[in-house]
Amino acid sequence: MLLSLNWLREFVPYTGSIQELADRLTMLGLEMEEIIRPFQDIDDVIVGHVTTRESHPDADKLSVCTVDVVADEPLTIVCGAPNVAAGQNVPVATVGTVLPGDFKIKKSKIRGVVSLGMICSEKELGLAEESSGIMVLPEDLNPGEKLVDALRLDTEVLDVGVTPNRPDCLSVIGLAREIALAFNLPMTLPAVHVPEDGPDTSDIISIEIPDPDTCPVFQVRALEDVTVGPSPDWLRWRLLAVGQRPINNIVDVTNYVLMELGQPLHAYDFDLLKGNIIGVRRAEEGQKFVTLDDQERTLTAKDMIIFDAERAVGLAGVMGGANSEMQASSTRVLLESAVFHPPSIRHTARRLGLSSEASYRFERGVDQPGSRFALNRAAGLMHQVAGGQVRPGIVTNEPSPWTETPITFRPARAASLLGIDLDEEFCRKTFVALGMTVECKSDSWTVTPPPFRPDLEREVDLIEEAGRVYGLDRIPAILPAITKDIDDQSATENDYSFANRLKTWAVGKGFNEAINYSFVGQTDLDLFAIPDDIRIPVANPLSEDQNVMRPTLIPGLMMSVRQNMSQGNTNLRLFEVARVFHAAPQNETGAFEPTRIGLVLSGRRNPNAWPWPDEECDYADLKGVVENLLTTFGHVDPTFTLKTDHPWLEPCVVVSTAAGELGVMGRVMPDIADSFLARKNVWVAELDADLLASVWRDHVVKFVALPKYPPVKRDITLIASVTLSVAKVFETINSARIPNLDDTTLIAVYQPEDNTEERNLSFRLTYRHPDKTLKDKEVDKLHAKLADSLTSALPVRF
Repeated sequence: MLLSLNWLREFVPYTGSIQELADRLTMLGLEMEEIIRPFQDIDDVIVGHVTTRESHPDADKLSVCTVDVVADEPLTIVCGAPNVAAGQNVPVATVGTVLPGDFKIKKSKIRGVVSLGMICSEKELGLAEESSGIMVLPEDLNPGEKLVDALRLDTEVLDVGVTPNRPDCLSVIGLAREIALAFNLPMTLPAVHVPEDGPDTSDIISIEIPDPDTCPVFQVRALEDVTVGPSPDWLRWRLLAVGQRPINNIVDVTNYVLMELGQPLHAYDFDLLKGNIIGVRRAEEGQKFVTLDDQERTLTAKDMIIFDAERAVGLAGVMGGANSEMQASSTRVLLESAVFHPPSIRHTARRLGLSSEASYRFERGVDQPGSRFALNRAAGLMHQVAGGQVRPGIVTNEPSPWTETPITFRPARAASLLGIDLDEEFCRKTFVALGMTVECKSDSWTVTPPPFRPDLEREVDLIEEAGRVYGLDRIPAILPAITKDIDDQSATENDYSFANRLKTWAVGKGFNEAINYSFVGQTDLDLFAIPDDIRIPVANPLSEDQNVMRPTLIPGLMMSVRQNMSQGNTNLRLFEVARVFHAAPQNETGAFEPTRIGLVLSGRRNPNAWPWPDEECDYADLKGVVENLLTTFGHVDPTFTLKTDHPWLEPCVVVSTAAGELGVMGRVMPDIADSFLARKNVWVAELDADLLASVWRDHVVKFVALPKYPPVKRDITLIASVTLSVAKVFETINSARIPNLDDTTLIAVYQPEDNTEERNLSFRLTYRHPDKTLKDKEVDKLHAKLADSLTSALPVRF
């Protein structure tokens, strides 16, 4: 929202600096994006007075003018405009001035005559898109005065960032109300004067609203014998200052009132409307409609249109129709002021990619009772700038009148929630200044929010208002006292603590955490063939890519893969611990929300390590990580079962333990991985964190004394058939029951290129005696015994 300081001062007598104003509004929750100086490019242009004008001796279309800009220092300027004449006040860019478009004025010789500046047109000053000659200024201006000061242009404009819950601040009046409160200043509303004449408006138009839910109120006024043309300078300059393009006096008034009061309006050429009916209804599926920008739009049954007796004449709340727009020849105006269903406007604007100043406000909510005030304000201004007569009366159809919603406010509750003792008189004055009505009782008040504050629905909203006006920066930061009994140490670990434990494990294994939205797109779930019956659609999605609650972590993690791949990071170890959402109509909330842990491996196994810097991750890496996870959290003897016909994993392995089925792991199918920019294999696992937690919470911690004596390590390499599993070797080693064998680890697997039937398995064996230091001879004897056990029990050799 762009706020002109001059416009603000028409309603609030603020005299401070713009920086002070920006700082105070920021503390009120209205963040200042920047301070704009809209006419900065013409700040050096000054007012000049043409004293003489003569024809150029060598050019019929050029004039040689003498221009006074400073006393006793007239300038000679060659001008090509046909309308320049002696006695005029004109804008002058002297030598050295830089005009919009980075056009620098230099001393020049034009057909033999030296020119010391330029007399400017509105187009050259950036004040109009087209101009037929120089800009002629009012006669009462003083030569040498800066143009921006002489015309009283808006020199300072604030770009205010307004949060979606504060639609009231999308107007000058809304921000003026905040500023009056912040600086304890009076505020006056704009004056409204509507001189009415002629027959009543109800004689020529009626309003129909077949579906009352689409439009709470629709009201119109009629004007006749208006003259459509350029707006007066004050109106054009004001609109330019706040980023609006002047069009004509009728349309400019609707934009002016939109910015001033926050109420979108629309002006129809009454003569182009068919019949004596106007109204709001749903569009037909596939209906075609041409908007004001001359683009044909295809509508759906969710869109709303404005219609007359024969056709659609507007896209409700978004943009008017080309078939009823104001023309230069128009003489009759039907002025509309309405309130529409916000979700419908939001849906239409986003689906068509057609965001406008009107839709931006309608989709956040506008002041329903205030829409009539805005209608009268616009009608009065149109009469002022375009002449004509305003027909008496307002034709209104209001199927859903606005009703007050009183809220109970307890000062003691406010003090408890904010942590400070707010003075009750301060709270009362704050609420009244914000437009609320207050009935004070001893310990419970009744507060009625105004219609322009749809965000005030609960007591906590009122408490927030009191807190932000008091100054959230003034509330001291005090940490709450926390007492923790030593008996709590034996209590069951909660979900939050276990999730942190999982994250700590993942980080320790070299994974990076990914934090994704809880929303995904229906198209993403279709790609992974997720069943429709477990999906939970979002009622008002932020976008089509986030229109359903995630039933699995994998689509979000694959989006993280895409983001990394697009930035050149192809070696990935990602994890996420978060809730997923499954439709469960039997639950009170309609959803089942289990916690999952997702793992992603892709790229090189050890990108920065020797001796295998170029080896790619494979199934063994993923299985090793999952096995470590299960072992860490007390799940013993896991089983891994191959599953065929999985919709997006190939291979797919189901992970189970005695506690139940934990989840799946495997490789994302190449065609799916390719759609996420992954050119290498992507290995993923998604496991049930709740099931992991259930076993972990039942575990018993046992303490074992640290070993006192050093270990002795021996390596052994077995030559075995490729069909012999490593698990079988471990089982044989354990069953041999070799004394003092403390640990066995597989350290290498080698597959000779010329032998596809055998491979080499290297193990590291750790021997340790609990009561003494082992000697080499003792270890050699134990090692030889183990080797004999392996060769006798397994088809292996050394």
